[in-house]
Amino acid sequence: MAGGDSSASEKKSSEASDDVPAFNAENMINNMKIVNYSRTFMSIIGGVIAGILGFTGLNGFIFYFLAMAITSVGLAAKAGFSTHSYFDCWNRIILDGFLGGLMSFVLFWTFAYDIVHIF
Repeated sequence: MAGGDSSASEKKSSEASDDVPAFNAENMINNMKIVNYSRTFMSIIGGVIAGILGFTGLNGFIFYFLAMAITSVGLAAKAGFSTHSYFDCWNRIILDGFLGGLMSFVLFWTFAYDIVHIF
């Protein structure tokens, strides 16, 4: 009879744990900071590369979106493609901050372009 009670309580606890995923807020905030830092760093590096390569106009923006797509895949690979283990939804790692680094990209893109191709 004691074995029956423990198996019933195990079933209840496993069912309860399957219904609601638990996240630690501090870890979620830290993970989002890392994603934002990575995107900012990659936008700066991408801007410098685009400027050195001499991209102008639409080609530079296409390069930015390509660099951010590669960054998203890299971050997902770092998380082992199980984004639900580290984030509350997959949009956090794939799309969050996608346009956030655009101003940094344009700044370093024009700066590197001016240094290499104009001066």
